[in-house]
Amino acid sequence: GFNGFSMHKLAKAANVSPATLYIYFQNKEDLIMQLGIEVGQKIHEVTFEGFDFEESFEEGLWKQWKNRAKYVLENPTSAAFIEQFRNSPYKKKLGPEYFQAFRNNMKKFVGNAIQKGELISLPREVFWTLAFAPLYQLIHFAQDGHNMAGEPFELSEEVMQMTFKQVMKSLQP
Repeated sequence: GFNGFSMHKLAKAANVSPATLYIYFQNKEDLIMQLGIEVGQKIHEVTFEGFDFEESFEEGLWKQWKNRAKYVLENPTSAAFIEQFRNSPYKKKLGPEYFQAFRNNMKKFVGNAIQKGELISLPREVFWTLAFAPLYQLIHFAQDGHNMAGEPFELSEEVMQMTFKQVMKSLQP
């Protein structure tokens, strides 16, 4: 966690002098903030990889699901870091401008879908919960290797598509 983390511990784990870290970062907060920006930007890039704002809402959301799942499953440390960063005071210190490009892209994507009649208008929090929480729950099951009943679980495209179809039913007019 961030509280147990120190520049000295990092330097020791990396087998470098603590002074070396201070060449690149002012302090622990600066390092965490810069990592938060870097990982956040990477997730934004990956989310919209191969994305076309002119495609249908369903195609665009499916592409985001596949991109997000692939990134989180292939980069579990970065995904865990950004989740911790997102829920920490460090994110609040950045200010809203750092992730504005991501917000703008999502606003454009959702706005286009509403205008085309492909998506019902919902408060952002409701949309986000319906559109993405099921995906992240499947990812958690996959990372754990089992479902809530303790049975083995491996995330397949078939399971993702089954879940996605139910999500789409909840979002379409």
